[in-house]
Amino acid sequence: MRKFIFSCWLLLAALSVAAQRPLKGLVKDTSGKGVESVNVTLKDAGGNIINFTRTNKNGAFTIELKNEAIAGYHLEASSIGFKKMVTTVTDVAKNYEVILQPSETTLETVTVKNRPSLTSRGDTLNYRTADFADKQDRSIGDVLKKMPGVEVAEDGKITYNGKSISNLYVDGDNLLDDKYNIGTKSIPHGAVDKVQVIQNDQPIKMMRKNNMSDDVALNLVIKDEPKLKMMGDATVGAGVPNRFDENLTAMLFNKKLKFINNIKGNNIGIDPGSDLIAHNFSDYAKKLDNDKPNGLLSTGAAGVPSLPQSRYLFNKAGLINLNNLYKFNPDLQLRANISYLYDQRHQEYNKFSETYLPGQTIRYAETQNNAINPQKIRAQFNLNGNAERYYLNNNLVLEYTPFKTTSDLIINNVAANQILKQKTFDLSNEFNYRKKLKSEDVINLYSYLNHTAQPETLNITPGLNPDILNNGNSYLDLTQQIKLPTWYTNNYVSFAFVKNNFVQTYKAGFNVQQQQLNSVLYRTQNNQQTEPVTGNTVNELDWFKTKLYTEATYEYTNDKLKAGLSLPLSYNHIDYSDTANQLHNSLNKLFINPSFNLKYETSTENYVTANYSFRNDLGNISDVYRGTILKNYRSLFSNDAPITESQTHNIGAGFNFRKAMQMLFANLTANYSDTELNTISAFNLSNNIQQKIVLPLNNHIRNFYLAANASKYLFTLKSTVNAGVSYSQSRYSQLQNNALLPFNTQTIAYKVGIEAKLSDFINWSYVANYAITDNKAILANGIKTNFKQLRQQSALAITTIKNLYVNLSAEHLFTRQSSQPDLKYIFADANLRYKWLKMKTDIEFGITNLTNIKRFDAIYLSANSLTTGTYIIPGRVAMLKATFNF
Repeated sequence: MRKFIFSCWLLLAALSVAAQRPLKGLVKDTSGKGVESVNVTLKDAGGNIINFTRTNKNGAFTIELKNEAIAGYHLEASSIGFKKMVTTVTDVAKNYEVILQPSETTLETVTVKNRPSLTSRGDTLNYRTADFADKQDRSIGDVLKKMPGVEVAEDGKITYNGKSISNLYVDGDNLLDDKYNIGTKSIPHGAVDKVQVIQNDQPIKMMRKNNMSDDVALNLVIKDEPKLKMMGDATVGAGVPNRFDENLTAMLFNKKLKFINNIKGNNIGIDPGSDLIAHNFSDYAKKLDNDKPNGLLSTGAAGVPSLPQSRYLFNKAGLINLNNLYKFNPDLQLRANISYLYDQRHQEYNKFSETYLPGQTIRYAETQNNAINPQKIRAQFNLNGNAERYYLNNNLVLEYTPFKTTSDLIINNVAANQILKQKTFDLSNEFNYRKKLKSEDVINLYSYLNHTAQPETLNITPGLNPDILNNGNSYLDLTQQIKLPTWYTNNYVSFAFVKNNFVQTYKAGFNVQQQQLNSVLYRTQNNQQTEPVTGNTVNELDWFKTKLYTEATYEYTNDKLKAGLSLPLSYNHIDYSDTANQLHNSLNKLFINPSFNLKYETSTENYVTANYSFRNDLGNISDVYRGTILKNYRSLFSNDAPITESQTHNIGAGFNFRKAMQMLFANLTANYSDTELNTISAFNLSNNIQQKIVLPLNNHIRNFYLAANASKYLFTLKSTVNAGVSYSQSRYSQLQNNALLPFNTQTIAYKVGIEAKLSDFINWSYVANYAITDNKAILANGIKTNFKQLRQQSALAITTIKNLYVNLSAEHLFTRQSSQPDLKYIFADANLRYKWLKMKTDIEFGITNLTNIKRFDAIYLSANSLTTGTYIIPGRVAMLKATFNF
């Protein structure tokens, strides 16, 4: 299979690139001397950018034309110290001469003279990769962490000045579709000329003229040489005890064909599935409006410790990840993203939990030994046509996710075994077509179709809690079975009237959701007889939900202001019935969910934002089933309430500050939400089991969030420093053992970090996060808890002799909770790498967890509960690797 994949890569890489017609010219100053590095932009009659370039050292330039239809085209030439000049294009064969007039100031282009340098042009900020890269850096992800204003989280998510990026483009193309971790990990920083931050990113060409987008994207501008040939690397690694790490990556980034194809496997605690994270999926799911449960059953695992995954994960995993994009022409492309993940994990822990209620404390202790086998097969095919007059996007996704967990557990000295099997199948197709008319108005057709099947089975041996589930008699086992097929479609047509800076859009559509929840809880008696536990543990629920909606949107934009008002109106109908539980209800609701957003540029680089929304929401099928479901070995859930209805007011504001020349970035964000619900979850807790039932009772959830962050490059110290502080508060109520407890939770978090170049051969990084959480029941003599945690990470990279690098790193965790002893941990790692230049190979030897810590204690604190856990983690691991680069 590897030979076949490699052959396909070579065949596709050999495809020729269609030639384009060049437009040539020369830029001079008033003395007749050619001017170097002038920005030359080719625009059409509507002001849309067709192409751009820079002049060479003699002032000459060449811009590629897509075709010879140049009616209304013009050239714009701009540079610091000169006035912008505009020249009309009349003849493709003509050599154009542009003479720049001197000017004292201009805001078109700003260049930082000190190294490293930034260039700002319009909404695009350019970081030159070589200015931030060091000899020890490998991938572009290593360099992104050092760029002021850019932050890379542990899961790979990238933010710019406090805002998550919407896309990571490779030479302007969306190759990875939001799953960009494989790109930041694999693309060598030496192949990237510069990193562009694109504010107000609008990938749809026809919408750029009246651009209302507030998205931020990154674009990796690839150097010329890597565009001409395939590149990549192959890694072979072995270690003790019984460790391996293998990787093969191939990449190509030319104009016609782009791909990043990767095969990897390891058992050193690195999850290959992290390459498949869609960082903005939650926002995408909200737009689809397809609310469905992700899975109703679990093994009740205690979660994961508050450590980097590589420190606690026992795994044996492999991933095939193929990402290929072919461009038929500049306006039409086909993309395929195909992946298969196979993983085997082992998890072992002890947990003790206390829940504090008026007059009583609920306690339970458990031990779990879990064997977890997640798999994921995903294929996505995208056809995208993106031109000035039309936009076509069709996205077909097929996903199959089998998941199996086998668990040996002891709860309050009672031993049991459980097996959970889940097989989720998801098939969807999303179609979007826009057409710009001669009047500049735009018509939009949209259709989304989705089918999901979610069979789940949970088996527990022997049968637990016989006093509740078998009249006090012992029995062999419990089996919970669930099937939840879902059909969903969402369709609309919209028409946008465009007039100067004002756009009116009117939309009309409908969506339909149909589901069936079939579940039964079986017990097997000692005589091998199998039967439903009771009639109250069976569900045969049919669910039908439809929405008819219209929406009027009004948007205005100019050089400083963007404002949008949306007025969606919807008629919602829900009908659900279950003959087994004598249930048949329906609901009809008319909702209006207005929203308003504003962005105002207070200066060339700074802006303020404000937004408000009011939203009505209805619950889903998991709110209304009457038959009891065994969610895990100690949790029984059911409902005795109408469909959950919620009303949410949300208001937010922000300020983004930037001084590109000084490489200073800062942002301030505030948000407040108030949600009113007509139901509440009531819990009946005992030492062995928890029972939940949803009841009709009005309650509020109020949240407030305030955060400030700053990032600065210190030129004299050659260092990037960042700092931030955030405050969050939540007010909500819990109903436990018939006691209604209102809670107030407050968290203050601080963070500081530095990426420093101490000398030409020593780099140092440091990150610290400190959080304080206070929980209080808003009652006389109410429950109070306090939780503090400090996490520090530091790394030292040293070049000892030519091409020999030493990396030392350490991590410190400190946890304090008033009623528990302090927890303190220090982890340390060491790594030695030699670059064998002649063989294009890196030889690497590393040891992780030098202190050989094998047990990790953790504390989890919520409003009125305390959980302490002890996890078994990998001890010291030594690895020897060889990476060949081609």
